[in-house]
Amino acid sequence: MTHHDPAHPMMANPGSKPVVWAVSDGLTDYLAAEEAMAERARRIAKGDAEEAVWLLQHPPLYTAGTSAKDADLVDAGRFPVYRTGRGGQFTYHGPGQRVAYVMLDLKRRHPDVRAFVCALEAWLIDALAALGAHAFRREGRVGLWVPRQDGSGLDDKIAAVGIRLHRWVSFHGISLNVSPDLSHFSGIVPCGIRAHGVTSLAALGLTESLTPVDEALHQAFCRHFGPTIPGMGPLASTRTDGATALP
Repeated sequence: MTHHDPAHPMMANPGSKPVVWAVSDGLTDYLAAEEAMAERARRIAKGDAEEAVWLLQHPPLYTAGTSAKDADLVDAGRFPVYRTGRGGQFTYHGPGQRVAYVMLDLKRRHPDVRAFVCALEAWLIDALAALGAHAFRREGRVGLWVPRQDGSGLDDKIAAVGIRLHRWVSFHGISLNVSPDLSHFSGIVPCGIRAHGVTSLAALGLTESLTPVDEALHQAFCRHFGPTIPGMGPLASTRTDGATALP
């Protein structure tokens, strides 16, 4: 039976094993990462692996979610474009952006997709507050936003959320702009929203380092989802076919 805490609906059931918390250094190939997390989700669904969160950075690239519109790919030749099964539209990944792939079994928590997305957003809001950024949701817009500092009344996006489920196990996750090259977003219409822009913790004058960001993400994750244990970086384990898998 699922334990449901209204304040933290995605908290692990009593007696659950801690979530494996893995961090990869350097830049991680997108297709290898996508295959590794899909394989991990399958293993979690079968009961053969523990839940995991995987923090990494990608080389510059664009991804298209299931709702992506071709017109929102402004510069198709700029970076590689990957069609992916996550929800959402076009987004950018690249150095200086912290990506967290979240592989959690919602059957062990609370099998409600909307509640899960809200919990991911609450996690980000909590972590960003610890870093000095007041982020918020906006009705009709996915992701997290901060007010533009020029008094225009517009908002800038600081974090994106996009997930996919396999038998109630999540994969894909969140991306947080720490210190990416914001000009790289100009090759797409991020998440299909033209009226607002993008920003980063560095652009807000808060931090350019992943270290405090990772710490804030970890502490906030534990508050919203439950305890973790450190795990080996997923790229430490390579299968014979050249793909990578979480241990």
